Amino acid sequence: MGEFEQQVLLAVLRLGDDAYSASIVLELEERTGREVAPAAVYIALRRLEDNGVTTSAMRPPKQEPAGRPRRYFRVEPAGVELLRESRRQLVRLWDGLDALLEEGV
Repeated sequence: MGEFEQQVLLAVLRLGDDAYSASIVLELEERTGREVAPAAVYIALRRLEDNGVTTSAMRPPKQEPAGRPRRYFRVEPAGVELLRESRRQLVRLWDGLDALLEEGV
């Protein structure tokens, strides 16, 4: 899983029942401080679903008045485990580097 796919997966997890493409784009932009291309999110979502770490379903929007149905995404247990393992790996990689980073290598 690439860095961007990981960020998309984390956004879906954080958004819970409100995880649809536009809300995911906004969440990523707010959290990363960068502009996010919606097309990149769509591609990542499709890849994540193809790999079985997310699922999606069409539902009507939660806000009134009701608009067009939206595709909402959900992180599956395999996705949660993938995130856990990724986090464990990053923690191991970062372990012991604080002093080096403070010194300005």
